[in-house]
Amino acid sequence: MPYNTTAIPPRKEVTGQTQLPLSRVKKIIAQDKDIIVCSNNAAFVITLATEMFIQYLAGEGFNMARTERKPRRNIQYKDLAAAVAAKDNLEFLEDVIPKTMPYKQIKAEAAATRAQLSNTTLTDRPGETQREVTANGASKKHRASTSRSSLNGSFVGASGARIMSDDDSPEDPTDQLHDEMRQANRGGQGDVHMTG
Repeated sequence: MPYNTTAIPPRKEVTGQTQLPLSRVKKIIAQDKDIIVCSNNAAFVITLATEMFIQYLAGEGFNMARTERKPRRNIQYKDLAAAVAAKDNLEFLEDVIPKTMPYKQIKAEAAATRAQLSNTTLTDRPGETQREVTANGASKKHRASTSRSSLNGSFVGASGARIMSDDDSPEDPTDQLHDEMRQANRGGQGDVHMTG
């Protein structure tokens, strides 16, 4: 016996009955601490709006499945992700339904980010030899200072972190972010102290 794969056509007019169970929608609404009381009419309208949204999202996913090189009748995750990426009114779902990426691409992006963060120094600990990588790829070694020396109005503490006074602003905000990320990547030294 073959399976019944024909789709149930959506209703053209509201009949007072919903496809989604109204009692479950009421339970979901009751979970929200901001909503104290919700009337039956409001729950019914929310259920209808949810049904209409699901129909719209499924329709957009189906359109994406039909526009592929080899059209399909079944909707897959990649179709929904493509619909979310293509439609401006579904942009709010980008975090919920992101496009999938191959693991190799994620690994390459992470390595590029790590390389970008460590392109100025490989170690930031005081007393250790630091290796600076310049733009042309050459590297220089120098010894970091262990004293609290002044660097443009900021001081280097015993942990190697830059301590800035409130009236000093960093030269570049990205430098401050990179310093804090390097400090966090060292690990095992407790909390990262935010400056500024």
